[in-house]
Amino acid sequence: MQKTIGIILIALGLLMIAYTGFNYVTTEKVVDLGPIKINQEKKHPVQWSPIVGVVLLLGGVVMVASNKKGLV
Repeated sequence: MQKTIGIILIALGLLMIAYTGFNYVTTEKVVDLGPIKINQEKKHPVQWSPIVGVVLLLGGVVMVASNKKGLV
């Protein structure tokens, strides 16, 4: 179980280092007057520091390595 979690942390850490964020778009009604409807798309950025990815990567490596040595 610990090895599986470690591998997941390694993969997640690599993804977070490679992609430091993403955007998602929502649509909001600006005007709604009978047949006249005006919508506006808003972009919402979600970003994180690559340091978070490095910490996850190192944590996953430690978990996998400690599992092989039989420390836990």
